[in-house]
Amino acid sequence: MEAIVMNDRLISDQELVRQYIEGDHSSLEALIKKHQSKIFSYIMLIVKDRHLAEDIFQDTFIKVINTLKAGSYNEEGKFLPWVMRIAHNLVIDFFRKSKRMPMVENSEDYDIFETLRIFDQTIEDKLVIEQIHQDVKNLIEYLPEEQKQVLKMRHYSDMSFKEIAEQTNVSINTALGRMRYALINLRKLVDEKSIILTR
Repeated sequence: MEAIVMNDRLISDQELVRQYIEGDHSSLEALIKKHQSKIFSYIMLIVKDRHLAEDIFQDTFIKVINTLKAGSYNEEGKFLPWVMRIAHNLVIDFFRKSKRMPMVENSEDYDIFETLRIFDQTIEDKLVIEQIHQDVKNLIEYLPEEQKQVLKMRHYSDMSFKEIAEQTNVSINTALGRMRYALINLRKLVDEKSIILTR
């Protein structure tokens, strides 16, 4: 575990976090000073714009401060990876908001997976697309079992509807119906949970 010297004493990130939570603001300044180069360099590497990187860096530590003040921090001993994850998520949020994916308005049959295949992927596209795929995978787990099964067979196992029908002992029409409802319900979940499907 990394530590820094304060008042001739070696202090770990964990202890600095605890001191800040207890009201010692200089401990947060010490943490920021200790890690700012690594965090800022990571943000800058992806966004390639100093002003933007500075904004995201500031937003990162605003979120860090708010989380610590709210008593929601529980990453003991892993302060830097936790902050890097916050920075990473803020970078993704920026790319999502600044480059919205085209969506089929008011369409229940809008297929999330087709949209994800459309784009040539730059580094930031890959970063965001990976996160979107993970978000979608997480949402799939909320679907009814039959719909989840068909959707996974179709999109993750690349099976035809004929193969799906045979393996699940239903008609092709039933498999198609389950897929349609899976996509409709997935779209509703995206809206409910405010997932931004953007690149």
